[in-house]
Amino acid sequence: MPGYFISEKITSKMLDGKMQQDTIFHRIADLQLINQMGEQISLNNTLQGKILVINFIYTTCPSVCPKLTQNMKLLQKAFRKDRKKKMDMNNEIHLVSITVDPDRDSFQTLRKYAERFEVNHDHWYFLTGNRDSIYHFARKELGLSVQPEEHGAKDFIHTQKIVLVDRNRYIRGYYNGLDSAAVGKCAYDISLLSMEKKKKK
Repeated sequence: MPGYFISEKITSKMLDGKMQQDTIFHRIADLQLINQMGEQISLNNTLQGKILVINFIYTTCPSVCPKLTQNMKLLQKAFRKDRKKKMDMNNEIHLVSITVDPDRDSFQTLRKYAERFEVNHDHWYFLTGNRDSIYHFARKELGLSVQPEEHGAKDFIHTQKIVLVDRNRYIRGYYNGLDSAAVGKCAYDISLLSMEKKKKK
């Protein structure tokens, strides 16, 4: 199974006369934004119980973001229930693309961008909203470096990482979203997390 990322603290307790240590791993806090259909979305409530695959993009990006989105689309394709249907995606998994340029990326702009990639709007959200909340979430909750360049607030250094988050909101993987082999590894790990749920039943 994919491991856990970002340990918060280590606790100790006595068990059978021996001191045992246990690592407490970080669980991501909630984030509330607007999706490409104009709906308010809560990652931990609207998408409760879903495996999340999260990345960051902006619609005016000329190079990295289209490639990153195209590779996310490979994950959408990989988890269709019926391979003959374009839009019937496995209900356990949800893709989430968050803009790092919310001042320009309205939900209408994100919808146009999503439609370029034949996105399944029910299972892949493109989110916009408060810029400070987005950057705080990326940095503090996901542990990513997502910062505007020093020479201009409208220029962005954004991550090409894809982050895999399990149903309990633990981070289970980071993947290079521009590397097809890494995206394939992400798909494999998603399958393992799906089995993890089945084992718990």
